[in-house]
Order: sequence, then structure tokens, then C-alpha cells
Amino acid sequence: MTGVQNDEQKNAVVAAVGAARILPVVVLDAARDAAPLADALVRGGLPSAEVTFRTDAAADAIRVMSERPDLLVGAGTVLTPAQVDRAVEAGARFVVTPGFSPAVVRRCQELGVPVFPGVATGTEIQMALDAGLDTVKFFPAEQLGGVGMIKALAAPYRSVRFIPTGGVNTGNLSDYLALPAVLAVGGTWMVAPDLIAAGRWDEVATRTAAAVEAARPSAEA
Repeated sequence: MTGVQNDEQKNAVVAAVGAARILPVVVLDAARDAAPLADALVRGGLPSAEVTFRTDAAADAIRVMSERPDLLVGAGTVLTPAQVDRAVEAGARFVVTPGFSPAVVRRCQELGVPVFPGVATGTEIQMALDAGLDTVKFFPAEQLGGVGMIKALAAPYRSVRFIPTGGVNTGNLSDYLALPAVLAVGGTWMVAPDLIAAGRWDEVATRTAAAVEAARPSAEA
């Protein structure tokens, strides 16, 4: 029964991320910025966000943002099982890692939380498949070869969906999203640290709306 519930939760999260097509990667130095940031993202049309565990404010920020029923909040840059516990306790609905950690993946699965592990090679993709996972973060995307590399990896690993992150922006996101193997792209440009530090929430909303528009399928002609 738990397995069925876990699968349903995972499928719902994957569907939501895939529908949004863009996953904002957020770094918050102060939890007080969480509420206005969440409002700006939703106003801009993005109903999901990855809050990274790169600062001490991460857990509190996730707690604040996850209270919104119109925002799917996950934890990113999760490096240890202890951080998985903190993220889930704070309300994270999914976990993203920069690399493949068997211990982190195992803890997420024990708690029934969807996890998107970071991969850079075919070996790591194979490890993800061995762990029963089929959606991975490709990081750092541009530095690893970008669109061409994903095409090459997707050929043998046809069941895998990728979330490329790292160097993705409005100029190249359509190239990534045109690939059938890409579920969504991760990015920071609409939630840039300087905008957050200055409290420029209208600009965050404007950039978010522009990103949503750039990600919109163009094959509707």
C-alpha cells in the first residue's frame, strides 16, 4: 500500500514539474524573504520551486513556502540523509541532489519522498536506474556538453527523463525543452541572488513570467 502511495506521490510531483517546464533554483539567505519570493513566483506563473540547502535559512524558508497550497516546494543541494530529514520535516515535497548519493536516495525512498539525483555520466544514470529511479538532474548541464550530451545519453537510456540545470537561461532553454528526454529545466536567472537581496519582487515576477513564456511550446501553429 505504501509503495502505491509513494508511486502516486512521485508521479504527481513529476507531472507538476513537467507541466511547469521550469524549476526555479532558489538560494535564500534569510527566511523572511521566503513569503514574498513565493508570491512573486506564483504571480509570474511558476507553481514550483527548489529551495537549496546552501544556507542556514533553507529549512525555515521551505517551511514558509510549503504552507502555500498553490506552490510545490522541494529541497535542493541535499547532500546527507540528515538534510533529507530536515527538508521533509519542513514540508519539502521532493528532493534534488547535485550528485548521486546512494545514502541520500535510500533515505528519500524510506520516507516516500520523490528524489531527483544529480548525474553527469552514464554510470550515474545506471546507478539511478538500479535504484528504481527514472528522473534525474543533469548538472552542470552546459559545462557537461548541454543539449548534445543529453541527446547522446538519452539514446541508450530511453526511459530516463532529465532536468538539466547549470547554465540554462532564456537564451537556450527552448533548445533543452525541445528534447523529448527533458522533463523541465532548472535555473536561477529569475530568482537571482541580487534581486532577492534587494527585495525586487516585481522584477522576480517579471523575469518569471518571461521564462514561462519562453518555455511555452511553440508547436501550436
